[in-house]
Amino acid sequence: MKKQLLLVCAAALMAVTAQSALAQNIAIVNGKAVPKARLDALAQQVAKSGRPVTPDVQAQMREAVIVREIFVQEAEKLGLVGSDDFKSQMEIARQSILITSLIEDFKKKNAVTDAELKGEYDKFSAANGGKEYKARHILVEKEAEAKAIIASLKKGGKFEDIAKKQSKDSGSGANGGDLDWANPSSYVAEFTQAMLKLNKGQMTDAPVKTQFGFHIIRVDDIRNAQLPSFDELKPQIAQQIEQQRLGAYQQGLRDKAKVE
Repeated sequence: MKKQLLLVCAAALMAVTAQSALAQNIAIVNGKAVPKARLDALAQQVAKSGRPVTPDVQAQMREAVIVREIFVQEAEKLGLVGSDDFKSQMEIARQSILITSLIEDFKKKNAVTDAELKGEYDKFSAANGGKEYKARHILVEKEAEAKAIIASLKKGGKFEDIAKKQSKDSGSGANGGDLDWANPSSYVAEFTQAMLKLNKGQMTDAPVKTQFGFHIIRVDDIRNAQLPSFDELKPQIAQQIEQQRLGAYQQGLRDKAKVE
């Protein structure tokens, strides 16, 4: 009776142990446990990529982890772990993982604050605020040609048609000289100065010389600048600040390193 009780207890203990092992591992491959942590790590990578981890995806990942273990066991059986190629690849992988960890550690310790984001947005708003101009231009190489075009326009010539035929600026020329909405600071100084003197519907009376040639400018419309909101630009500003800080950190490490 006592022996039977011991056997029952032993069987129950083995069942509990097996369940515990199953909770920690996703499979036993050729007698070797495959820890659940591997599947969890893969699931995190998939989730970071934006792909939902559905039950079907979970099953595919489990199979992928098991197959990888089978391949690894076979490679180890063939002695590939001791090869020079394996060792060099492992060293490269080790360095890559360490560098990634270093960068992530730096980002955590130097997180961009909301105050910094707002400060950068305010600078952007100050530089790009004010008025926006919807202008057209015709760009030619010689002043005489520009004067002839102005004379033609004053006689009733159509700005858009002449821009398509004669403008050296092929990009805007194909659209009738249209430069779309832009802040005056987007253009070279001579162009900006001439454009700011024009009211809606006006055209320059004389050719405007810049480094690109001679321009005839017409202002089609003027409006208050339409800037993206702080929330819209927040991710871009954060990324920009983060990249600048990271670049300075990396350069600082390089400068301090003693390289012989």
